[in-house]
Amino acid sequence: MEEQFAKIIESIGEDLNREGLVDTPKRAAKAFKFLNNGYDKTLEDVLNGAIFSAETEDMVIVKDIELYSLCEHHLLPFIGKCHVGYLPQGKVLGLSKIARIVDMYARRLQIQEKLTKQIADAISLAVDAKGVAVVIEAKHLCMMMRGVEKQNSVMTTSVMTGIFRKSISTRSEFLNLINR
Repeated sequence: MEEQFAKIIESIGEDLNREGLVDTPKRAAKAFKFLNNGYDKTLEDVLNGAIFSAETEDMVIVKDIELYSLCEHHLLPFIGKCHVGYLPQGKVLGLSKIARIVDMYARRLQIQEKLTKQIADAISLAVDAKGVAVVIEAKHLCMMMRGVEKQNSVMTTSVMTGIFRKSISTRSEFLNLINR
């Protein structure tokens, strides 16, 4: 990967021997691996057994989980926040595991639409929830730095499963709580 970054840098007309660029291919390769470390993880790894029996059927929400991902079309970042809610039926996730699920899928080459669904599906699979709701709001540098260059645009995606899809009151409760 380091060699490929060196070729990319040279192909834009830069001198790899310039002081500031001498170690850039190595640093870029290391950074790119880190930004895509979600490929090295599985749902089982991330959950690490932190699924607990619980006698609650009330909504669980974690909001404002920051996320950083790379657009699979331009390899440019998109940055935002994710809101997750689910209705348990006998099992709940350890709190940090929700954020870790978000990170696992965000740290892959992505489109926001797919990322939203992957998070919802993973939580549903993990705890067999009555329903899962995921909303992501993100700014895409591929739209801000190139192309149409729109600085203030925010993309919002949502996935609602189970009771969140079927019941408007459940969906409304979730949306009201994340917008407080």
